[in-house]
Amino acid sequence: MATVASKLYSDDVSLLVLLLDTNPLFWSNRSTTFSQFLSHVLAFLNAVLGLNQLNRVVVIATGYCSCDYIYDSSLTLSGNSESGRTGMPALFGSLLEKLEDFIVKDEELIKEQEHDERIASSLLSGSLSMALCYIQRVFRSGHLHPQPRILCLQGSPDGPEQYVAVMNSIFSAQRLMVPIDSCYIGTQNSAFLQQASYITGGVHHAPKQLDGLFQFLTTIFATDLHTRSFVQLPKPVGVDFRASCFCHKKTIDMGYVCSVCLSIFCEHHKKCSTCGSVFGQSKLDGASTVSDKKRKAPDS
Repeated sequence: MATVASKLYSDDVSLLVLLLDTNPLFWSNRSTTFSQFLSHVLAFLNAVLGLNQLNRVVVIATGYCSCDYIYDSSLTLSGNSESGRTGMPALFGSLLEKLEDFIVKDEELIKEQEHDERIASSLLSGSLSMALCYIQRVFRSGHLHPQPRILCLQGSPDGPEQYVAVMNSIFSAQRLMVPIDSCYIGTQNSAFLQQASYITGGVHHAPKQLDGLFQFLTTIFATDLHTRSFVQLPKPVGVDFRASCFCHKKTIDMGYVCSVCLSIFCEHHKKCSTCGSVFGQSKLDGASTVSDKKRKAPDS
């Protein structure tokens, strides 16, 4: 998968935008601590930067209430070269400092919110949007740039209320020809990440144990886009194409689809809440299979 060829360094130079799940509500119930998980991630990032001196890494923290940029290797490497500091501790010192500040602020925002029955999901839609904005800025910079790709390290469950925003980001990445890789470390698999990798041509994998996470990351997700053409990577056995309804934000298998704007509802409505169309028998596709509608979306 290639982008604008005239602006690329070469086929094996990568711009990796990593979305790191820092949701404290998720990590508080895991046997593996966040510190252990982070040690695997830092070693993986160091390996990616060591594969090619032109490789770039950007890390975006995905919390429960917020998301933010916490690391950019292009800025950090230039700063360290001027000060004479080298090595992995120097490279990721700023990352750890910003990550700690981000987690503290995110926990404060969680305490300020009222406790409800919402799923303890991370703000995946926000971090995907930030990643695409960064890549778009690189495209418009006018300078040579590496092959961009996004890697989602997600553990929190999907938030049905984010369905529309996540799907918009997925189709934007598809249009930009930016693959979205995903490594799901939670107990149940993620329909959002499965669809993101399937639609954009990325790789999706859900390791059962996190003890060998570094091995999974390096053997599967460290490969550049050129190398993937002749390397055997995991292929999806099945993709969960279920969608979330626009009315109650619930994940559904069957529903009603507006034939005007393709909004999905779990029950019959007289009027579409998205486009305002009045539903008649010809305006609403009754008892439609949502998964069938989603399979047609990438081709439209």
